[in-house]
Amino acid sequence: MVDPETQTGWVPAADEVDDEEEMPLSLRLSIADTLTLGNATCGFMAVYFTTTGILIPHLTGNDESTGMARHSAATAVILMLCAAVFDLFDGLVARKLRSSPMGAELDNLSDLISFGLAPAYFVLVYGMVADDAHQRVAAVGAIVVLLAVVLRLARFSCVTPPNGMFQGMPSPFGALTVVSIVLLELPFAATLMAILGTAWLMVSRVEYPKPRGRLAVAMLAWIVLSMGLLASWAFDAPGGQLLLQTGCALQLVMGAVIPLFATARRVNNFRGNRREARAAQLP
Repeated sequence: MVDPETQTGWVPAADEVDDEEEMPLSLRLSIADTLTLGNATCGFMAVYFTTTGILIPHLTGNDESTGMARHSAATAVILMLCAAVFDLFDGLVARKLRSSPMGAELDNLSDLISFGLAPAYFVLVYGMVADDAHQRVAAVGAIVVLLAVVLRLARFSCVTPPNGMFQGMPSPFGALTVVSIVLLELPFAATLMAILGTAWLMVSRVEYPKPRGRLAVAMLAWIVLSMGLLASWAFDAPGGQLLLQTGCALQLVMGAVIPLFATARRVNNFRGNRREARAAQLP
């Protein structure tokens, strides 16, 4: 280009260069990012169904709210399960294909909605509609769940966990455990203590294996089975209540037992390394 005053050529400064080639690269969504946004959408819709199908009928004194509440509660939890499926697959797709520079941030924000806000709000509404619940105490429990997920996601972004392991209960697993505790319809004190225990597990250093390979397939199968149990309960199928309570109890048992397997494996590896070290020292 020519400067009209000096009639000499000039090159635009670096800050005047058009950024058209750079901006689309950082804003272009990958397939994994699209799955992550599906996760966030499911979390938001879980909050929507919890509000419109459980809280509002309760506040308005709708006499037909029992069936609606059951359907809406099942729908909200199924949406959280769908969010867990999206969360499972976005990581797999990102490793196989690629993720945009926004991928990690999108994942954390979506997890905060689906596995932090949605289950915490579910606990809050439970405290408002359950006969033996205490609203303010339940609100404290909901805040603890939300803050536990916030702290867990922040720590996950800053700390590199051991290979193949999570430190603390993963937030999707924690969210499903929290809603399972509520659906079990235990006495309020037991429900609150179990919820607080789950929140502690999410921020603890107890190790949980990452869902890869066969474990990912097993997790997906468990999610599909849980959806079936919720559907049978929502449509009042014969034995649906018992099936749902059995599934919720199994969710709690897995949350407590899975870390034991991880700990046992770590102990066995430690013992194996000691035996190898001793064998290497022998003449």
